[in-house]
Amino acid sequence: MTWFASPADAVERLTAVGYLADAATATTTFLAGALEKPMLVEGPAGVGKTELAKAVARATGAELVRLQCYEGLDEARALYEWNYKKQLLRIQASSGDQEWSATHDDIFTEEFLLTRPLLTAIRREEPTVLLIDEVDKTDVEVEGLLLEVLSDFQVTIPELGTVSAVRRPLVFLTSNATRELSEAVKRRCLYLHLDYPDAEREREIVSSQVPGLDDRVAEQLVATVGRLRELELKKAPSIAESVDWARTLIALEIRDLDDKAVNDTLGVVLKHASDHDRAIRELRLRR
Repeated sequence: MTWFASPADAVERLTAVGYLADAATATTTFLAGALEKPMLVEGPAGVGKTELAKAVARATGAELVRLQCYEGLDEARALYEWNYKKQLLRIQASSGDQEWSATHDDIFTEEFLLTRPLLTAIRREEPTVLLIDEVDKTDVEVEGLLLEVLSDFQVTIPELGTVSAVRRPLVFLTSNATRELSEAVKRRCLYLHLDYPDAEREREIVSSQVPGLDDRVAEQLVATVGRLRELELKKAPSIAESVDWARTLIALEIRDLDDKAVNDTLGVVLKHASDHDRAIRELRLRR
């Protein structure tokens, strides 16, 4: 499958599904498909890393398979595990009727296999986008598991043998850079760094997502979000929260983002009390 014909084609098709990609994003996304290489997308939370993978799936009609990473993630949750309860029932049902070797061969079959995201993506014959989200939150040991998948697009199941991909999925790994990933993982990936967009591009994004927003209010909103991101906050406003703020202003029929409007609706973009206090103090908002 040809994912995108060119970087320009990637821009056009991603725009059609609501994702405004810049030149670097479009080029790297095109190359990931053309070279069949995983794509590591790194940057602060809320800049559109996860949304990029979702948009590619929408634009190409592929199925999205997502592995949400977290501390403590293991092989059973990422790759596969056996349905032990069902195996036990089969053992009890066949107790005394056959040798253990025959029972062993009987219970370690496809019928008892529970596939998790990595194995699911590899086994799919249809076009698939595999999203390995927030990979920096996993333990270092999990990277060894990913290396087999990213290197050869195959998984070894001791009881069944090696499962190789019939059709390689397009793989996106996202990272908030909370820890450094191994060079072995990075070496197998194309790299894209996403940061918060400049004011003009963010205004384009917000206006495309919220077409009823007045241009003047859009400029005020983007400028205010930019000022908030310059503060030392626990969590800076994401692009999605900028869009939510725009929808909020339309719902409240606010046509001027003055101090009162900002203060009244600040909870849409800032989710910590300390961030509220700092914003009100630094932006000199009236309570």
